[in-house]
Amino acid sequence: MTSSRWITAAPWLWAIGLFVLWEGSVQVFDIPVIILPAPSDIWVATVKYWSPIWKNSVQTLYTTVVGFVMAVVGGMALGLAIGWSRSIYAGLYPIMIGFNSIPKVAVVPILVIWFGIGTIPAVITAFLIAFFPIVVNVATGLATIEPEMEDVLRALGAKKHDIMLKVGIPRAMPYLFGSMKVAITLAFVGSVISESIAANSGLGYMMQLAQSQFNVPLVWAGLVALAVLGIIMYALMAWLEMRMTGWAHRGNRN
Repeated sequence: MTSSRWITAAPWLWAIGLFVLWEGSVQVFDIPVIILPAPSDIWVATVKYWSPIWKNSVQTLYTTVVGFVMAVVGGMALGLAIGWSRSIYAGLYPIMIGFNSIPKVAVVPILVIWFGIGTIPAVITAFLIAFFPIVVNVATGLATIEPEMEDVLRALGAKKHDIMLKVGIPRAMPYLFGSMKVAITLAFVGSVISESIAANSGLGYMMQLAQSQFNVPLVWAGLVALAVLGIIMYALMAWLEMRMTGWAHRGNRN
């Protein structure tokens, strides 16, 4: 098998190996289903409850994507503002760090008081948890402009907004798309946290309901569905990164 084919097949081989080891361990050590279901039990639960898994997966994907898009738009705007002005950086950055330190699970009850139980708290929670990495990375990308380059551009007559548009923003693009890969997975965490506490649909709600009924295989089926959604969205962000910032990658490494 050539190197490129091995790299393509490696994720599938590792995943298959993991599930085989998992199945074998459960059978050999006779682990009860309520403690750790085998992959075969999870597959049976997935087939049996396919309709609710699908419907709740679509709901979770919807809330996650909406919150993520809000985080990208807001994070880019605030990151550019922070990178543009040192005074804005000095004023807002400590506040953002303090707010990001608050566990988002503690914010959900407040959102429920404001907006009620449903989709809106899940969207806002996804937004809040995905927002900070994007802001930090965009601001970092702007901050990496070498002072010497700025001096040369100013000597050539470039204004501050010219430097920002023609050098700063392109320089920040790899940081933005790198942060988007992290933020989309965090957005799923935010959605599921809110759905587990204050929602009547979504994978978080479904898993919470299954847990209350001691339907452990369905809980794990929900976790697998979340993992699949996360992998798909991460792969989409990685594809966008290569399409938009392929120039920033110097080449592949074996």
